[in-house]
Amino acid sequence: MSKLPVISGRECVSALQRADFRVRRQKGSHIVMQKDDPYRVVSIPNHKALKPGTLRGIINDAGLSVDEFRELL
Repeated sequence: MSKLPVISGRECVSALQRADFRVRRQKGSHIVMQKDDPYRVVSIPNHKALKPGTLRGIINDAGLSVDEFRELL
């Protein structure tokens, strides 16, 4: 299992955009992203540094492995 990087919410959004996710909406400090094929919705807190458990949950919800996510950064 690869070690998770320490990144901000904005960096996470940029990485997911490279994986064909698009920003659907933002309410407060949370950015909701969507991918159509296969359909997935991911909520990302726009914080300066995402906690490891939060980032792992985002990666799992996006249907990616940690290694695949690291390549998108």
